[in-house]
Amino acid sequence: MTQPAPATPVRSRLAGAALAVAALAVGVVGGGWWEARQGSPMQRAAVEQVVHDYILDHPEILPQAVEKLRQNETGAQLGSARAALEQVYPGAVLGNPQGTVTLVEFTDYACTYCRRSVSDVNALIAANPDLRVVVRELPILSPASGNAARMALAAAEQGKYAAFHEAMFTRGRPDPETIAAAAADAGLDLARAERVAALPATGAEITRNLQLARQLGFQGTPSWIAGDVILAGAVGQARLAQAVAAARRPAAG
Repeated sequence: MTQPAPATPVRSRLAGAALAVAALAVGVVGGGWWEARQGSPMQRAAVEQVVHDYILDHPEILPQAVEKLRQNETGAQLGSARAALEQVYPGAVLGNPQGTVTLVEFTDYACTYCRRSVSDVNALIAANPDLRVVVRELPILSPASGNAARMALAAAEQGKYAAFHEAMFTRGRPDPETIAAAAADAGLDLARAERVAALPATGAEITRNLQLARQLGFQGTPSWIAGDVILAGAVGQARLAQAVAAARRPAAG
């Protein structure tokens, strides 16, 4: 990932989440915990010592606390943004465009970790015929990233997004030569693609993606969303598959 970035609210509230989960585990939540929090400093200190000791004896609850907090905050974060996130820019989709399960990927063609993730996404698509991968161009590394993103959206207008997406990552870091080569590999009408790439609407899509990423606290690529799961970085095929499976379960149930 270009910049490792767990969301700031998760970091700042980790201690509170861990204490709350630990308190639940030792049975002081409810009347006892609340009364201690409202009582004397001695009462609070006694309860906090119990919680402290429990955490030391059971450190495995900390990842559980973080995950629970992350799930809660993810649901709140995604609530207002989900429709926009899953709305496909015409043609900028991989896998099954009519798929019932959606994986959203924020990507940058200059990102090494995004390049490494291409094979993971291809494997997921092969294993999940109902998977729709909505790709959101997030060119944050260089001006050339922006040029490649615009050309990708122009490829989408010609129905050749997947071909350009694959070719651009295969060609290496974006620059005028590799972008032109990827466009040729994908079979684009280059003059038409250059016109579309320069349109204000194309730039507006990239601006929209930047705004969505900022709203969700993303600071790097690749970043992923499947159902209520947010992932950051090149997390690997297995972790992405878990997220896709979790996103599928509510629909199946």
